[in-house]
Amino acid sequence: MAARIVQKILYQEVADRLRAMIRSGELKAGEWIDEVRLTDLLGISRTPLREALKVLVAEGLLRIEPRRGCFVNELSARDLDDIFPLMAMLEGRCAYEAARKVSDADLERLEPLHLDLRRYAELGDIDLYYEANARIHEAIQALADNHWLSDLIDNLRQVISLSRHRSLAHPGRVRESCAEHLAIFAALKARDAEGAEAVTRKHLMRQLEALHIMARQEAEQPGASPAVADAELSGDGS
Repeated sequence: MAARIVQKILYQEVADRLRAMIRSGELKAGEWIDEVRLTDLLGISRTPLREALKVLVAEGLLRIEPRRGCFVNELSARDLDDIFPLMAMLEGRCAYEAARKVSDADLERLEPLHLDLRRYAELGDIDLYYEANARIHEAIQALADNHWLSDLIDNLRQVISLSRHRSLAHPGRVRESCAEHLAIFAALKARDAEGAEAVTRKHLMRQLEALHIMARQEAEQPGASPAVADAELSGDGS
């Protein structure tokens, strides 16, 4: 019994590591999973790796192609059109519940996160901005204190991580995103649940809008194939 528990813990740790590698772009959308390389890199055997891969396939982060192996999944334009409205609805509800429950101490803890966000926006550092942005989303989710809602968001957030922070590369998007986050924070400070929900929904849908604009622009470039708009949406970033 003890051996089986240890094995379960190990493959869960491996799954966490693989998720982080996908989120950071170390494992890119469409990339073939080289099991030999990963077992060597992580210092593990094939068994926990394959168990971890099954978990990530079930989550939608990976896909298995017969006779070809396992690949990091890619999000199509339709996938993003399906996922972002759901995320907007769920994260909007998170902000709504957070605004109703937030304390003065909670707001004090959120303040430095938003100061970091503004600083990275001013610097134009997309990677640091993305990480600060993620911390704020997670903090608001924690304030909502609704584990049913949190589970749904976590599952979809894992899938959206396949596109990482591509939308932030759209000119002006970092500045707009920062302004939206500051508006959400202002609504939280005011305990304005409806306002926090509305601005959060807008924040998520503006990400999708930026992705579509970028895909159209890239599809219009000379030599672009008809599939470029769809393929580019599944590239590096979200």
